[in-house]
Amino acid sequence: MMEVRAQPCSDLRDLKARARVDAGTMSKLAAADTFRSIGLDRRHALWEAQALRDAPDLPLFREAQAEGQDHIVTLPQMPTCEHVVADYQTLRLSLKAHPMAFLRKSMTRQGYATCETLQQMRSGQAIRLAGLVLIRQRPGSAKGVCFITLEDETGVANLVVWPKVMEAYRKPIMQSRLIDVRGTVQRDADVIHVVAHQLTDRSDALNGLYNEPMEVPLARADEVRKPMPNATRNHPRNVRIIPKSRDFH
Repeated sequence: MMEVRAQPCSDLRDLKARARVDAGTMSKLAAADTFRSIGLDRRHALWEAQALRDAPDLPLFREAQAEGQDHIVTLPQMPTCEHVVADYQTLRLSLKAHPMAFLRKSMTRQGYATCETLQQMRSGQAIRLAGLVLIRQRPGSAKGVCFITLEDETGVANLVVWPKVMEAYRKPIMQSRLIDVRGTVQRDADVIHVVAHQLTDRSDALNGLYNEPMEVPLARADEVRKPMPNATRNHPRNVRIIPKSRDFH
């Protein structure tokens, strides 16, 4: 048994048989890009996972598998930006790159600062910043003040949104995945905040990172067995390029 465990798996079918997992689990693992150790990136692994079946190993199925091995399919390389988006969709993070890194060149031309540059900015200085919304907090003891944590490829920034600004920009504040902020830097020793004056939802900029949003396999508890007719599954508001933030009220 130990000798079998020590031998590397040759392909997904070999791994499925030796690990005794079902085809659905193999698809989830492929979507999470976990098969690079056997030479398969996400796109190739998803392709091969689609051929796996949970049917018993009968002669009929063995013949079908043998026929399928004769047809070698060459898939185009998956761009890094698509890998990053797929990582966020399946794992909520990526070690390959940050989504904001692919937008940085354009943002720099437009005058956006990075979270890292906050360390060199003086108190009261105007700033234009953009990043993914990680956390929204509106504690009861803060008298209506909302705190937002943004993240870009260089670090995080903490926003302070006063009640009047919250009232004026409630929709982008509560719905944005990528938010554009204009405000002023507030420093107190080593504590740095950005006091927001204007906020804009720029989640649409994330759509360019992935042309065809990947359908992540669902767990059985999440499946809809009888979907409603004419369901708007492909409506833009239902497509999550980046998972939702963690919000506390």
